[in-house]
Amino acid sequence: MVKIEFLGPIGKEAIEVDASNLKEVAQKLKDDKDIEKWLEECAVAVNDKIVDSLDIELKNGDRVSLLPPVCGG
Repeated sequence: MVKIEFLGPIGKEAIEVDASNLKEVAQKLKDDKDIEKWLEECAVAVNDKIVDSLDIELKNGDRVSLLPPVCGG
């Protein structure tokens, strides 16, 4: 199982999903209409490392974080 964290204003509790890569995670999250709108805007981190590909392989216990854009100065 992989833990999915939704940070900042997404406002959703963490969930666990069975997925072997980020493509599978993205596909499962697209089924949730509240999350789907964030998928295009968020950065993604796997175990606290920002990634830029959905081809990242995942293993049991990995943590995927969705990081929404923030405003600041």
